[in-house]
Amino acid sequence: MEFLALKPLALAVLAAVGYGVATIGMKLASAEWTAVALALIILGFLAATQSEVVLMRTVPLSELYLIIIALETLIVLTYAYSIGEGLEPRDWTGGALIFAGLAIVSH
Repeated sequence: MEFLALKPLALAVLAAVGYGVATIGMKLASAEWTAVALALIILGFLAATQSEVVLMRTVPLSELYLIIIALETLIVLTYAYSIGEGLEPRDWTGGALIFAGLAIVSH
């Protein structure tokens, strides 16, 4: 996998952030459905979808999803930690495996 150009990298980050925002909205909705939770879910998925559609024109699907999953993992684990959900060694190990897979595929 070659280094992504700036525009595709920015779109991959936007897709990952979109999925992360949607996940945060789902976490909020799990406690109570609110307009904020629904807005986060909708806006997050819209941003992710639009970014991915553009990216799929130039970036191979296998590379694209590894990058998005790695970035989304960072976002979601950081959010989980910030709201006080303790991260177990199993969580850290899962995150590390995602990044190890990305490193293996990128060479």
